[in-house]
Amino acid sequence: MSPLLFGAGLVVLNLVTSARSQKIERLSGSGDQPLFRGADRHDFAIMIPPGGTECFWQFAHQTGYFYFSYEVQRTVGMSHDRHVAATAHNPQGFLIDTSQDVRGQINFSTQETGFYQLCLNNQHNHFGSVQVYLNFGVFYEGPETDHKQKERKQLNDTLDAIEDSTQKVQNNIFHMWRYYNFARMRKMADFFLTHSNYNYVNWWSTAQSLVIILSGILQLYFLKRLFNVPTTTDTKKPRC
Repeated sequence: MSPLLFGAGLVVLNLVTSARSQKIERLSGSGDQPLFRGADRHDFAIMIPPGGTECFWQFAHQTGYFYFSYEVQRTVGMSHDRHVAATAHNPQGFLIDTSQDVRGQINFSTQETGFYQLCLNNQHNHFGSVQVYLNFGVFYEGPETDHKQKERKQLNDTLDAIEDSTQKVQNNIFHMWRYYNFARMRKMADFFLTHSNYNYVNWWSTAQSLVIILSGILQLYFLKRLFNVPTTTDTKKPRC
């Protein structure tokens, strides 16, 4: 009985091993399906320390369109220079484009598949941090957007027209989403600027009020001393 159970266990083990090996081959096989496909859109804010550099890597396929926009929302520290340096490199490490401003964009077509590097350098501020809002990603036009589809289906004229209209609507929605992110960046930058000006006006008004009150007290004190008449006695009389 025990040899029979031992043989059955070996059969089950072989089946599990073969199934796992087939699964690994399907995942690692070189087919039309790409080995990696990450998120295509990102928007967030980061803090860059004084003189620091922050880099990000975005995966993109060939024949795509890469967009990258940034805006410095506020500064924290002694320095108030809002300029940062932004650079974009291709998967081979070569520089594609650079931008040095308070806000800017870097847009280009992806000529090869791989990880594209984006870096932000706070080289203009050695005594202050900056908060930068980022919006970057990749979009594809046409049938290249669906990498799971191995071949394009043959459609009739009506379905082709519907597909073209849907693709145009999708592209318009995507560009409207980008404009919405631009508005969000400007809104947050304006909010931090308004808040900073509000605090500046409050502190400056408080300081001026204290100076006015102190100067009034000092003026009253010195005026009172001018009209202060010393008392005279038999032993203490004013001299001529």
